[in-house]
Amino acid sequence: MTRLLHIDSSARPGRAGEHPHGSHSRRLSHAFVNRWRAARPKDEVVYRDLAASEPTVVRHEWIPAAFTPEDRRTPAQHAVLRESDTLVRELKAAELLVIGMPMYNFGMPAPLKAWVDNIVRIAATFDFDPGRDNPYVPLLADRPRRAVLLTSRGGNGFDAGGPLAAMNHADTALRDVLGFLGITQVQTVAIEHEEAGGPALAASVARALSAVDALADAWLTA
Repeated sequence: MTRLLHIDSSARPGRAGEHPHGSHSRRLSHAFVNRWRAARPKDEVVYRDLAASEPTVVRHEWIPAAFTPEDRRTPAQHAVLRESDTLVRELKAAELLVIGMPMYNFGMPAPLKAWVDNIVRIAATFDFDPGRDNPYVPLLADRPRRAVLLTSRGGNGFDAGGPLAAMNHADTALRDVLGFLGITQVQTVAIEHEEAGGPALAASVARALSAVDALADAWLTA
């Protein structure tokens, strides 16, 4: 059985194609999960809507708590990390991450960045060994994990090799974060041209939905 962690982060609550002004990234993430569930209905899916329930941003008291060994934390420090502990457990339990993420101002939405800051934790998802050439040790490389980033962008040309690729600090940053933790099998499917609309957007949506189906089918048989 494969455990999926399905995350949405768009501020738009609905899904494009079903709801007025719905989210394209939510449409893609749900399309992937629905196709997976149709083939593997017994697989566990944990769903977290970060826009509906935003993770707490990292504050001053969080930092010393995270850097204090677990057996030496005070009750107050354990309380500060309780939400982060839950998010880390969900991440570590999953073999497949399905992340819906629109690009906002060239980066990821604030709730998704708050999730990232809560799950990148020393001694939990990575460690530090100054004796190594690369002192950072990924702790999520203990077993195979994969991730698919389902993203939407108002403009176009943000894919690798595109004219605006250097301004893509959304899925590229999230890919780097996941790789840092040990999740290196990461695929991206994107919808572009939302601002232009019309045939360009329709063609991009069709390509993305087809790519989602193909990727889900490939991973289901891998």
